[in-house]
Amino acid sequence: MKNEKLSKRLTQVGDFVPQDAVLLDVGSDHAYLPIHLVKTKRISKAIAGEVVKGPYESAVANVKSASLEEQITVRLANGLAAFDPAVDDVTTITIAGMGGHLIAEILEDGRDKLCQVSTLILQPNNGERHLRQWLQAHDFTISDEKILAENDKIYEIIVAHPGKSADKLTEAELCFGPFLLQEKSAVFLEKWASELTANQSIMAKIPDSAEQKKAEFSAKIAKIKEVLNVSQ
Repeated sequence: MKNEKLSKRLTQVGDFVPQDAVLLDVGSDHAYLPIHLVKTKRISKAIAGEVVKGPYESAVANVKSASLEEQITVRLANGLAAFDPAVDDVTTITIAGMGGHLIAEILEDGRDKLCQVSTLILQPNNGERHLRQWLQAHDFTISDEKILAENDKIYEIIVAHPGKSADKLTEAELCFGPFLLQEKSAVFLEKWASELTANQSIMAKIPDSAEQKKAEFSAKIAKIKEVLNVSQ
């Protein structure tokens, strides 16, 4: 494996993986994450799932190069089709580097396989609100979140467990993240200050005749300003 160093983003995803979990890494690409977790003795068994042939072959080659074929199985499969609950005993699923809508779709398509899974670690590139909404609608409780910056991009990580939350997420918590909203880290503030500027720029270009669209963006801007404690 050429790249021994895991990205900051994937390192943080890996830090959320429970000790001795049986992992399914969906969209594993080069299998960097499961290889790292096995090498550091966080886990001893993993499935690396990949739907695209090129990255699948890369993952196979990397696992072989690391001499971890006994611990890591690489499978060419779409989403949760990469494992069989009756055989694989998967307890933790990681899905990183995809849009939130696609992650929710993957989980929805394989929802019947989630009964034995105790931890979901999800890193959406966008569509975080939609993903949180899916988790809540399907009785998953968000137990932790992380926001981080790497290579001029900002990433959010959502950790969830099966079980209905005692309290329904508010609209603000769906949009901004219940834990992230509480923490309001420097990266969080940076992200939403940038989103505010972007939305204001779009709003300025919407013609007055498009009243509904203008109202939608006005509401978005007001919501972000409230979180950032920016005066109207």
